[in-house]
Amino acid sequence: MQYEVIEKNIGYTFNNKELLKTALTHTSYANMHGVESNEKLEYLGDSILEFITSKYLYNNYKKLKEGEMTKVRAAVVCEQSLYEVAVRLDFSEFLITGKSEKSDRGVKNKAILADSIEAIIAAIYLDSSLDNAEKFIIENLSESIETSSQNVGIKDYKTVLQEKLQEHGNVKIEYIIISEKGPDHDKYFVSEVVCDGKVLAKRCWKVKEEC
Repeated sequence: MQYEVIEKNIGYTFNNKELLKTALTHTSYANMHGVESNEKLEYLGDSILEFITSKYLYNNYKKLKEGEMTKVRAAVVCEQSLYEVAVRLDFSEFLITGKSEKSDRGVKNKAILADSIEAIIAAIYLDSSLDNAEKFIIENLSESIETSSQNVGIKDYKTVLQEKLQEHGNVKIEYIIISEKGPDHDKYFVSEVVCDGKVLAKRCWKVKEEC
């Protein structure tokens, strides 16, 4: 593996190169070759990411209320946001995956790329310090935090939908979870939007995707 290139991209040089390798190893490869995947690192990185983002918002956005900070954080740590970081850092070329996940132009799966960012965060923390993990997070997400903080007053999609449906009188709107799968830290849901007993839409989503 060209460690120097990926380390240059992320702005951090690992002392333990095996830790970096594990952070880039997807389960599709790990299961086939009997090595450790990045799942546990992803779990730890997810917690570190939320903590550092919360800390940064608390220290730098004094005018935001608790609920507004929560919305900004959710937008920043979601799958789309992390995927964009992975694309910018060219992670697609370095992830170690099974053949089914790899195309002739690298990994394209959005969830795999987003999860690898969380794994790298944990790997940096374990290899050195929380300060270095924080440096990586802020360098790559501060712009997204700023953008999200400016948009925090914009109505969310549920509010917009509710106002639209109630234009001609009160209606009963329900958001129903009809199924769920996956481990607790990485669970997928299928939900329905129901208005006065009529199903309007169905969606498959993941907690971190709620941007």
